[in-house]
Amino acid sequence: MNFNIRDATKEDCKDVLRMIVELALYEKMPDQVKISHEDLERDGFCPNPCFGCLIAEVPEENKSKEGFTTVGYALYFYTYSTRKGRAVHLEDLYVMPEFRGFGIGKGLLSNVAKVTKEKQCALLQLSVLDWNTPSRDFYAARGAQDLTVTEGLHLIRFDEQSLDDLGNDAPKN
Repeated sequence: MNFNIRDATKEDCKDVLRMIVELALYEKMPDQVKISHEDLERDGFCPNPCFGCLIAEVPEENKSKEGFTTVGYALYFYTYSTRKGRAVHLEDLYVMPEFRGFGIGKGLLSNVAKVTKEKQCALLQLSVLDWNTPSRDFYAARGAQDLTVTEGLHLIRFDEQSLDDLGNDAPKN
């Protein structure tokens, strides 16, 4: 199947949000999506964007059952490793189920890797749910290492309430 991968534009944000919701449903976390397409437009297409995004498109003759030609996305942002330097965090890589197995996911991941190298970053990192064996296998087949196993690393998060509580404990200047 023919497909094209390109940088997302502001006009793609509704499709990106649609697929973010689809991914959240698959990950059994639909209630965790709190952003809007306006948030994506503001945060990704401003003078100092918070993220980069790639889009996978198919020709009109291969559109989805629902009529979509935008069938996948990869959303990433820059971070920093005190051990390795510049890094990229791949927040989401998603391909609609009916378009899996055609190389679209690999194409998106390869293009994120290309961006990572072009920006002189040393690492490409991501998180995968422990039960998501298909995704873990997908990344492992392309050379990714599971740091939970090899280094015993755990992903730690402060949510909005935790941030408020922690911030309230900050010493006053």
